Amino acid sequence: MRYTSTVTVSKPVEHLERVVIRFAGDSGDGMQLTGDRFTSETAVFGNDLATLPDFPAEIRAPAGSLPGVSGFQVHFADHDILTPGDQPSVLVAMNPAALKVNLADLAKGGMVIVNTDAFNDRNLQKAGYAANPLEDGSLADFHVHPVALSSMTVEALKGIEGVTSREAERSKNFFALGLMSWLYHRPIEGTLGFIETKFAKRPEIVEANTKAFKAGWNYGETSEDFASSYEIAPAKAAPGTYRQVSGNTALTYGLIAASKLSGLPLFLGAYPITPASDVLEQLAALKHFGVRTFQAEDEIAASGAALGAAFGGALGVTTSAGPGIVLKSETVGLAVTLELPLLVVDVQRAGPSTGMPTKPEQADLLMVLFGRNSESPVPVVAASTPSGCFDAAIEAARIAVKYRTPVFLLSDAYLANGSEPWLIPDVSTLPDISTTFATSPNDGDQFLPYKRDPATLARPWAIPGTPGLEHRIGGLEKEDETGNVSYDPENHDRMVRLRAAKVAGIAADIPELEVDDPDGADTLVLGWGSTYGAIGAAARRVRADGRRVATAHLTHLNPFPRNTGEVVRAYDKVLVPELNLGQLRMLLRAEYLVDAVGYNKVRGRPFRATELADAITALVDQ
Repeated sequence: MRYTSTVTVSKPVEHLERVVIRFAGDSGDGMQLTGDRFTSETAVFGNDLATLPDFPAEIRAPAGSLPGVSGFQVHFADHDILTPGDQPSVLVAMNPAALKVNLADLAKGGMVIVNTDAFNDRNLQKAGYAANPLEDGSLADFHVHPVALSSMTVEALKGIEGVTSREAERSKNFFALGLMSWLYHRPIEGTLGFIETKFAKRPEIVEANTKAFKAGWNYGETSEDFASSYEIAPAKAAPGTYRQVSGNTALTYGLIAASKLSGLPLFLGAYPITPASDVLEQLAALKHFGVRTFQAEDEIAASGAALGAAFGGALGVTTSAGPGIVLKSETVGLAVTLELPLLVVDVQRAGPSTGMPTKPEQADLLMVLFGRNSESPVPVVAASTPSGCFDAAIEAARIAVKYRTPVFLLSDAYLANGSEPWLIPDVSTLPDISTTFATSPNDGDQFLPYKRDPATLARPWAIPGTPGLEHRIGGLEKEDETGNVSYDPENHDRMVRLRAAKVAGIAADIPELEVDDPDGADTLVLGWGSTYGAIGAAARRVRADGRRVATAHLTHLNPFPRNTGEVVRAYDKVLVPELNLGQLRMLLRAEYLVDAVGYNKVRGRPFRATELADAITALVDQ
C-alpha cells in the first residue's frame, strides 16, 4: 500500500488526519467516474477509506435540475474508519443545482470548489436561486474557491484534432480530478493509465482527458487561490494484498469463490434491476470461471431457471431488489418444498413498489422471512460491509448446499455501491463447502428422495438422469421419505415440522452472537446489515465521552444465533437502529420478550454516526 510519484509539490503542506470530499454535478458530468478514480488512487496511497455514491433515480434527468444531481462522497484517513463520513469537509460543485442540493450537508468552515462557468442565469433559475450565491454573501460560512472549470478545460484542449468544443467541455471532470489530486497528494500514474485503457478506441479523447487532468493539477500548483495543499498519511493495516472493492463486486467474487469451494458450477438467473444489475453484468464477464449467466425476460423466469439449475446440480443463484423479490416468492416457496439449494440475493432499495430505486433501505427483512404462503421458513444471511459481501455470499451458499434449502442473502444499495479496502484472503483459509450427490439407492434397492440426514435433516441431492434415482418433484406436498404426492393430514403436519426443524437446526452450525462490551455496560446497541459502520462509529464517540455501551451485530437473521436471547436479556436497555420502521425490533420483542427500543428512519440515506451517538447517549442517560 504505497506509491511513487514524479510530481513535486512546492507550496506549503498541511497534515490532516482525515478528509471527507463530495463530488457533485449533473448525472452527465462524470461525478461517479471522478469519485471512483479519486478513491482508487486513495486506496493505492494506503489510506483507509469508505465511499457513498449517490445516484439520481432518473436515467437522465434534465440538465441543471435538482433531481438530476449525482454525488460521490469519499472519506479517507490515516486511521481505521467505519463510515463515509457524516458531513463533507470539501464540496466540489459543478453547477448551481449541485451546490443547492449539497450545501446543507457541508460542515461549517468547509471548502467549496465551484465551477463558476455554470453559474449563469439559466442554471441559477433551474436550481431555484433568486440570486447568484457566489455574489450574495450566502456562502460566507465557507471557504469558497471559484474555478472556471469549463472554460479552462476548453482552453487547455484547443488544437486537439477530432475533439469538438462540446467534447472538450465534458473533460472538465478530469480537470477537477487533477486539481483535487494535487490538493490532496493523490498518485497520478494510475489515473493516467486508466485514461489510456478506458478511451483506447479514441486516441483523441485519451489526449483530451490526459491534458485536462494535468491542467487541473498544474492549476492547483500555480494558482494563488490555493495557498497550500494537504497530506493524509497512509493508515496502519495488517500485512497483505489489498484492493478497493464495492459491495456488488465483493458479492460477485464471493459467488465465484462459493462455486469453486463447493465444486459446483455457478448459474445465475437474473433480470436487470437497480441496484443489483452490477452482479449480473460482472458475472457475465467472468465466464472463464465456469460461470453461466442467463438474463431472463422477467424475475419469475429468472428464479425458475436458477431453481432448475439447482435441480440439475449447479449452484443456482438469482439476484434482484425488493420489487423483484416479490415476484420470486412463489419460486422460493417451490424451492422450500422441493428442498433444493437456491441462493436468492436481495440488494435492498427504498420502497414500496418502485420507490426510490437508487437509495438504500433495510425494509425487506420481514418480507424475506415471511413473504410466502403457508409455513415456509427460509434461512437469512445479511452482509454488513462492502467487503463483507464476499464472506456473506460464501456463508449463504454453504447453508443452502449443506441443508438443501433456499437462502436469502441481504445487501442494500449502500453496501452495493459503497467501497472500501479489502484484504484479499488466503484461499487456504476459506471454508470447504463441498457437497456430494446421491449416486445409489439409499434404502435397500430403492431410492427414497426425502430420506433425511439425521444430523442436518437435509434430503439427498440426486442429479436428474442418474440411473435408479428417478423421483417425483413438484409443488404438491410430498409423502415423507418417498416423495410421492400426499394429502394425508398427519403426513403434511410431519413434513411442515421437519422443514421448520431443519432450518431451526442451522442455529447449531453458525457462530454465537459476539458482543463488544469493554466496560460492562447496561445498554446494548444491536444492529444488522449496513448499519454496522454507523453503529461502530457512534459507539466510539459515546465511549470517548465516558459513557458505557455495548454493541452486537447480527449476520444470521434466521435462525438467530443460539445465544441471542441470552445476550439481549443481559442488558437493561436494548437499542435497535434500522433503516426501516422497526422490523428486527419487532422480531426481538416477539421472540425474546425484551423491551427493545428502535431508532428508525427511512430517508433513503444511511445513518450518520452523530445522530446514532445522540440516540445512544439519550438512552444511556435515562
